[in-house]
Amino acid sequence: MFRSARNFLHCESGSFVPIFVIAMIPLIAAVGFSVDYTSAVNTRGNMQNALDAAILSVTTLPTDTAFADRQTKLQQTFLANGGQGTAKLDGFEVGADGTARVTASASFAMPTNFMQIARINTVPIGVASAVRKRPALVQTTFKIDKASGWWDEKMTLYGTAFGQTTPQKLMEISYVYNNYGDPKGYGTTTVSTINGSTVTQVQQQVCKTETVNNFNNVAAGAITQTGGGKKYVTTCTTTPASAAGAVVDVSLMDTLYLQMDVPSAATAKPPQPTLLKSNDPTTSNRLYLDGVEVANGKTVDIFTAVPCGQTSMQAWEDGGSATPAPVANADFFYTVTGKCNFSQRDSEIALSR
Repeated sequence: MFRSARNFLHCESGSFVPIFVIAMIPLIAAVGFSVDYTSAVNTRGNMQNALDAAILSVTTLPTDTAFADRQTKLQQTFLANGGQGTAKLDGFEVGADGTARVTASASFAMPTNFMQIARINTVPIGVASAVRKRPALVQTTFKIDKASGWWDEKMTLYGTAFGQTTPQKLMEISYVYNNYGDPKGYGTTTVSTINGSTVTQVQQQVCKTETVNNFNNVAAGAITQTGGGKKYVTTCTTTPASAAGAVVDVSLMDTLYLQMDVPSAATAKPPQPTLLKSNDPTTSNRLYLDGVEVANGKTVDIFTAVPCGQTSMQAWEDGGSATPAPVANADFFYTVTGKCNFSQRDSEIALSR
């Protein structure tokens, strides 16, 4: 059999072999072109994924980053994610409302193997990507409404800055019971901003309680209570009266959470948690957002719990009452308002290529 094949190839009496060889050239070229085409498709897919990752990375840089520096970041991230060729930042615009729109493209002249037979040495590959980033929370304002209860307590806003791992205190609202003995219990509440070791008081509410024979001629806004055969009237004065509350810049914060310290809860029977946190699924159900108690086992993203340009009514149950319970049972009421603009956070980014 092998001898017959060898004789066939060396045969000079016919012209089939040259015809066969010539006929094979298009077939080999077709197979080669297919290999180069498959390689181009894979390369394009890898470039697209790398460009998507790169364009997302430039939206998390500080707001004052120069366009050229964003371009450098784009190229570095593109190559680090397996992209080939050159990535180009085509546009980076932030609208008046803080919405960012970014466009980018990448190109690569892929060398060929088999297509060189047809004098095609490279194949141009191009991809494009675009993202839209919605405004995110950059400022919060906390203002006390009413705090009550027989336990002293303090709520603190903690934030972790971009690139950091240790949270820092940004704001606190502390409450001290006045020990008057009225059923609900009222006292003095102080709102402060915190910058490093500097604590600045921005608002204080002092509530005073007295017993009365009746509720006739009670001043507007006064709180009336009845308990133990006595009648109580509580009046609260907030200073400065026009204070906006604690205005906190959170534009450089990657994460935020609220913490309520209730030391006296340890003496309750049975003992209650002394540390309540919005990002702890075991204690976050003590927090109310606009009258709705956080569900058991859930955590709260403060960035979404504070609406842009709107006021949210929030409250804490310090542990004196079992949960779930109506919001009226809560002890610590405050309002929080959010301001939104362009932010480094990546949670508001959507690819729109």
